[in-house]
Amino acid sequence: MGDTPMNLAAVRESADTACRLMKVLSNPDRLLLLCQLAQGEKRVGELEELVGVAQPTLSQQLAVLRDEGVVSTRREGKNIIYRIDSPQTLAVMNVLYQQFCGADKENHS
Repeated sequence: MGDTPMNLAAVRESADTACRLMKVLSNPDRLLLLCQLAQGEKRVGELEELVGVAQPTLSQQLAVLRDEGVVSTRREGKNIIYRIDSPQTLAVMNVLYQQFCGADKENHS
């Protein structure tokens, strides 16, 4: 295979990006938010209801997700609507769902 220094640099950059995503996902509140958003766009009020996170914490965690480029927002009237804006995040969330929330979960417990 013989990786050149340029390939190693690219692999290191990819590893750094993956580690940043894993750090974002390591918070239970953010992970719950992303589980909901993996199913489609949601208003802030919907997320608050679905996840059961108080507004100050919800705002803080959504800000982290925005700052990391994991989610994006759009305004619809008075509502702010969130969606996952990272194909990598959506792919990881799909794997996590299959492993931990899917129908086979009972077989692995």
